[in-house]
Amino acid sequence: MTYEFDTLQVDVSGRVAQVTIDNPPINLMDQALYVDLLKLSATLEADPDLSVVVLKSANPEFFIAHFDVGLILDFPTNAAPARDDTLNPFHQMCERFRTMDKLTIAQLEGRAGGGGSELALSCDLRYGVKGKTMINQMEVPIGIIPGGTGTQRLPRLVGRARALEIIVGGVDLDAETAERWGYLNRVFDSDDIAPFVDALAARVASFPVDAVRLAKESVNNAELPLSEGLREEAYLFQRALRSDEARSAMKKFLELGGQTREGELRVADLVAKIP
Repeated sequence: MTYEFDTLQVDVSGRVAQVTIDNPPINLMDQALYVDLLKLSATLEADPDLSVVVLKSANPEFFIAHFDVGLILDFPTNAAPARDDTLNPFHQMCERFRTMDKLTIAQLEGRAGGGGSELALSCDLRYGVKGKTMINQMEVPIGIIPGGTGTQRLPRLVGRARALEIIVGGVDLDAETAERWGYLNRVFDSDDIAPFVDALAARVASFPVDAVRLAKESVNNAELPLSEGLREEAYLFQRALRSDEARSAMKKFLELGGQTREGELRVADLVAKIP
């Protein structure tokens, strides 16, 4: 696949794509960055060779500041508001990161505000830096609401009351609180986040491709009614079981000492030796 953008640098190594956002001075999601992210999401979704996507920033202070308010002021308002039958382009972009058959990781080392926070919310995993990562939904204080998935994703992630505090309060959510509330998976010292994310990405990319993809699909089905989600899980398990890669990996697991006392006491390290 070809990854050429004005505001993004994409480095592909094996099954991992590292995407660095670089739109000085504050990584504002202006027209250029927005168009690049739309194209990126579609290109990543269609790439059959990837297992993991990492989004990070070249700017240590900002992941993405927010969507360009000047562009919002230019949105047409002549006609009466209407409900659409299809998702708008921003929602489609975010949904691609949520549903694409790759594990998507947001490495948040600075501020993620407005639409930048909503993009991060759409990723599967989010990691931050103690004393540096800051989350803010700044829409209500300027007279609008989060319109890029925030009012729907935040309550599902942190709960209704906390989501309202973030959204209606327009408060800065620090890294430690964001981790405690469930917005961030983990927080690190500045020097530790990149090694952790890189190691996790490489680890996941080394596992059987179909298993990674089907596992994410099945977890996404947790939003279905439980009985329907369980039926889908059983079906996806059957699909995974029929791959040659799965059967080879299971045999290697047993050869390496799986299902022995010694092997099971270090099972996380043991399975990392299968590829």
